[in-house]
Amino acid sequence: SGGQGCQAGQCTASEDYQCAQRLLPFREGGLNMEKYIFDEKNGLWYERNGDYYLPCLTVSEDEQSVGIWGQRHLRYISRHQKVRHTTLHLTGKLNSYLVEVDAHAVQMLDTLVAQMAVKEGITEQLKAADQMTWVQRMNNIRNAAEEIVKAEVIFV
Repeated sequence: SGGQGCQAGQCTASEDYQCAQRLLPFREGGLNMEKYIFDEKNGLWYERNGDYYLPCLTVSEDEQSVGIWGQRHLRYISRHQKVRHTTLHLTGKLNSYLVEVDAHAVQMLDTLVAQMAVKEGITEQLKAADQMTWVQRMNNIRNAAEEIVKAEVIFV
């Protein structure tokens, strides 16, 4: 068929896009020269581009930026959990999900670092007395906390 016999409202699933592209510029009386039209069937606006009407699709601008932990989780799910990634993406929930994962990871990291520093006895007094030792011990704690966050939040 290849879209040859496609008529308005009778397109197969694979022909819907090509059918819409071919039929939207025309009305019963001939060529429609309006710049924008609204299709009540699917609820989309279309903009005339040459001889065709293309859907006016935009990305929501209210999206929050995703931090490093959310980006790492995105990389993980896009490689290892493709169905989850695709589902979140197609439902428009991917960005908000990644923002939540990022916030949870940051909160968990901060809590772990604080708890581990207290447990290890790392204080402001140590920082004042021996800065290099304080930095080394805090870096070790931060690295250990990051590994825990990766294992429990990011690579899940």
